[in-house]
Amino acid sequence: MIAKIQELLAEVEQLQAANAEEVEALRIKYLSKKGAINDLMADFRNVPAEMKKEVGMKLNELKTKAQEKIAALKEMVDTQEGGNDDLDLTRTAYPISLGTRHPLTIVKNEIVDIFSRLGFTLAEGPEIEDDWHVYSSMNFADDHPARDMQDTFFVEARPDIVLRSHTSSVQARVMEKQQPPIRVICPGRVYRNEAISASAHCFFHQVEGLYIDKNVSFTDLKQVLLLFAQEMFGKDTQIRLRPSYFPFTEPSAEMDISCNICGGKGCSFCKHTGWVEILGCGMVDPAVLEANGIDSTIYTGYAFGMGVERITNLKYQVKDLRMFSENDTRFLDEFTAAN
Repeated sequence: MIAKIQELLAEVEQLQAANAEEVEALRIKYLSKKGAINDLMADFRNVPAEMKKEVGMKLNELKTKAQEKIAALKEMVDTQEGGNDDLDLTRTAYPISLGTRHPLTIVKNEIVDIFSRLGFTLAEGPEIEDDWHVYSSMNFADDHPARDMQDTFFVEARPDIVLRSHTSSVQARVMEKQQPPIRVICPGRVYRNEAISASAHCFFHQVEGLYIDKNVSFTDLKQVLLLFAQEMFGKDTQIRLRPSYFPFTEPSAEMDISCNICGGKGCSFCKHTGWVEILGCGMVDPAVLEANGIDSTIYTGYAFGMGVERITNLKYQVKDLRMFSENDTRFLDEFTAAN
């Protein structure tokens, strides 16, 4: 086989072409699936084991030389024939269709815009984070289940480095660098070690909000969330708050909105309750304030967080989370008018 490779290598070095058709014929002869080099590749399985390394190197050398030679011939022929001189570079790109914003981007931008009009500023942080900003600064106990490998992606080389599981880490970075008043909105992608299905994914997107100042109350939180819900889902939208638990807020609540599909009358989407959960919220735990260098005897605050996919599902009735990451243009084209 080595002799055959050397023979073909000599042929390749002497290749000549006068026009584009001859270049294409050479490409087919040597580099196509039925070409001479591919035939040698197919015979490689019959080479004795002790010779595979040497023969493999020579085969790779032959293929590289053939590709370079044919590319050089094509460039030479294009130059001689005038190349692309007849191409009008000033011609408009249309009718090539333009891309559109992703539905998650559309909804995220709408959420950020609503809170921006309520006085919140944008804050962002790294997706690869340390344990302190993701968990410890947010009052997670050392034995909290979220710290387990079953829930969090850890960076193998550094057991204290993780892919953030929520954007609360951005809140921690803001608090440690800035004294109140603080009013920020924190959008971003987060990661959790979950099986991928129609209702769950190993990565998704969140938007969290944080407001810290003197005399901030739960009433302030409720009013801001009511305004958000009515801006996002319509002025007739109602909300309700149910007691819940989060390590970083106390008291904590889950917020539901009246189902925007049936108007609160009850349907299969809201499981005939008339209500759909959209976010978690609560007053910032004093322990979180102190851990991040803010005096809890002077300042209070509230925080909230929502999944962008959840809001998008409600707004556009997308029932399968996997659709957001599969890049199916038929699905994405449905959101052209929403841009």
